[in-house]
Formats: sequence, C-alpha cells, structure tokens
Amino acid sequence: MSAAVAAVDLGATSGRVMVGQVGPDTLEVRQMARFPNGPVSTPDGLHWNLQQLYAHVLDGLGAAARWDEGIRSIGIDSWAVDYGLLRGDRVLGEPFHYRDERTAHGVELVHADEPFSLLYARNGLQFLPFNTLYQLAVERESGMLGVADRLLLVPDLMAYYLTGATVAEATNASTTGLLDVATKEWDGELMDRLSLPRGLFPSIVQPGERIGTVLASVADVTGLSADTPVVAVGSHDTASAVVATPMTEPGGAYISCGTWGLVGVETEAPVLSDAAREANFTNEGGVDGRTRFLHNVMGLWLLSETIRTWERDGEKVELQRLLEEAAATTAPVDIFDANDAVFSPPGDMPARIATWLGERGLRIPGTRGEMARCIIESLAQAFADAVHQAGSLSGQDVRRIHITGGGSLNELLCQRTADRAGMTVLAGPVEATAIGNVLIQGRALGAVSGSLESLRDLVARTFNPREFTPKGLHR
Repeated sequence: MSAAVAAVDLGATSGRVMVGQVGPDTLEVRQMARFPNGPVSTPDGLHWNLQQLYAHVLDGLGAAARWDEGIRSIGIDSWAVDYGLLRGDRVLGEPFHYRDERTAHGVELVHADEPFSLLYARNGLQFLPFNTLYQLAVERESGMLGVADRLLLVPDLMAYYLTGATVAEATNASTTGLLDVATKEWDGELMDRLSLPRGLFPSIVQPGERIGTVLASVADVTGLSADTPVVAVGSHDTASAVVATPMTEPGGAYISCGTWGLVGVETEAPVLSDAAREANFTNEGGVDGRTRFLHNVMGLWLLSETIRTWERDGEKVELQRLLEEAAATTAPVDIFDANDAVFSPPGDMPARIATWLGERGLRIPGTRGEMARCIIESLAQAFADAVHQAGSLSGQDVRRIHITGGGSLNELLCQRTADRAGMTVLAGPVEATAIGNVLIQGRALGAVSGSLESLRDLVARTFNPREFTPKGLHR
C-alpha cells in the first residue's frame, strides 16, 4: 500500500512543497506550492528571510492537506551551512546568507588557529569560505555566541518551527566543518580549540528518525492531523537528490545541478588523501552512512545572476529563447574558470565574466546568446573536469554521468557536458531532491523498504531519463 507524504524542499533561489505518493511500485510527486527565496540586504549584511519562508511553507502544507487528507508525515530539506541562533525559544534575528562578505574574516580567524590541512583531516570538507565554522568564528568575535544557547541549521530550524524540537540532522551537520569525518559525531575537541561552546549543538538524528509531531498551532493553520510527524530525511538537499539519482549500475557519477553544481561519486568511506584535499574535494554525509565525495561548481547561479543583471538594466529575458540563441551560436567562444571565487557574490555577472576573459586575452562574448553559450561551455568543462577527478581520486571507473535537478532540463548543458566529458549523460529526474525526500519518508513509514539501491531501482522504473551521447569536443 502506498503512503502520501509532504516534502518541503527549500533551495537557495526558490522553495516548494510537494505531495509524494510512494509504495513498492508507486512513486509520484506533485507540486502544491512554489515560492521565491532570496537574500535580503540590511545594514549589518546579507540575510535570509526565514519568517517569510516559513509562512510560505505553512501555506504549502495547507495546500497539501487540502489535496490529500491522509498526509502521513513531513520531511524537510534545504541548502547547507547556514543557521539560526536561539536563546531559549527565541530565534536571534534572521540567519545570515552564506554569500555575506563577513565570511572572509571568518576564514582568517579559523586558519590562524587551525591550518586547512589539519581541518581537512578532521572534517574531510573542501575549502569553502562560507562553511559554518568560518561563520561561527565571526559570531564568536562579535559576542553573539555568548548570548545564544542553541544553533540550528536551516532545515532543523524549520523543523523546530513546526514541532518545537531541536535536533541536528546528520547529512546537513556534516557540512558545518564541526563533525568528525570518522566518527560522524560532533567534534568537541575542535569546538574547544575554536572556542565554540559545545552546548550550542543539539543531538544528531539520522535520516528516517522521527523529529516530533506538528504543534497544535501548525495543525490548526494547515489542516494537518495533530499527530502528523516530521521525519528526518537527507536534509541537505544534495543528500536527498543523491538518494533519488538512478545509479543502478556501477560506474555512475552524479551532478545535482541547480544554483550550485554538486559533482561527485558515492563512496562507502571518506577519501582523505593529500590529492583529494589539493583538488578541493569534499566528503559530506550521505543517507545510510554513505559518503558524498564531490566538488562544488558554481552551477546555474552564473546564468541566473547574468539574467538578473540584464533584467535590472531593463531588458526582458526569456530563458528558453536565450538558450535557443546560445545553441545557435556559431561564433568561437572561449571559456572561463567557473570555480573562480570572483563569480560567487551577487552582482553584475556579465561584467565579471567579460573582465575575467579580457584580462587573459580571451574572446569576450558580443551578444546575449554568446554570453549564455560561454557560461554553458564553461560549466560543462567544469563539470567534466570534476567528474574525471572524482573517479580518479576515489579509484572508481566512472562511465556515465547522471544530471538531476533544474540543470537536467537544459539540453545544451547536458549535451556539452557529455561532449566535454566523453561519456554518456543521463538527465533526470528534475525533482530528484523532493523525490529523495519522499523516498526516505516512505521507507520510515514502511511503505517501501530496502537499501538505497532498491530505492534507486524504483526511481529508474518510474522516471525515464533522457540520454545524451558524446558527439563532438571531449577530453
């Protein structure tokens, strides 16, 4: 018998609430609500508007309850590293956005005490200047950690709003830099060395565990049953997406492609070699104790921020038309390094790309179509390079690439990734994150059972990927 569940899927540019129907031969998702999510600039920096996001979530859960009165559980996933601080029951302001400029100072503070090479041996994480431990170093210096008594990552904070329970889900906790990569428990010794209070960090729960039931006020507002549980899923959105990536045969790499492109392979144990550290690959927690060995590539942020820049200048941009212009471009296009940190902050992306290319004597795109093609070619090359590195560093023979998320709809990006990597790309499912969320809830409820491989087999049987074979340029 199948079960109906609600999946709250919060991305760095938008969020949604989905209803999933899951059973031994059933796997369906339907969107109940979709809403924007973006940074808010205030005098003290860049923040998330979590209160508004929570209001959208409640509306979406209400729509889910009206669609199906039998919703049996709720699961929440979101982006990583960002958090809210609490004192008692009170959340101390809106969480900072990971693109806020304060993170650079946090890197200086942490590395003055703990060199990156030692951190990598403890937490297995690639260097990203916005990782949670760098943000917390700034909070420590400002005195905020002396005021707070609890820290909750974004999906855990949303679960707190719904249930009143304070926990840390394991896959997202693994992105903080404060989880021991070997024991997969909080690294108290590292916290002490960085003067971070151990009491800030709640107990860790694994995907599939019950967090709590919805508060009476939530049930009243949404129409959900008062005993509806919130179940921990792979609350880092990439962890959920990897659950639903139909890697049913050995040799598969994944690219979870949205705002970021998370490119890697699944391993049974962390890869902590000097070569992995120097290549800036990360070891993040996956569902069922797996490791997501991957590299962050800038992703579709490059294209979406380019479009936002043009639209701020008064130009109307229709994405499909832009992609058609990019595909039709015959002029030579040079590529840029999509991993360069200069492209991380919000702002005039076309100008940054033009400057990067011009400083190196490379061709600067002359039209919008050429700029879009330049971005797609640069992303495809970055994806191809990361896939080959992931296979080499992990000792896996990678033979195919699975692209999930919004990027799987971009046919030009899928084809050029296949061309540049020299291997087949299988695109889809688009809603992999929500599907992975639904699957773990379904397994917790007993509607489905088995290993990740059996869950992925269900995905492969219900969602047919599109295949892109290499045609031209490759390594």
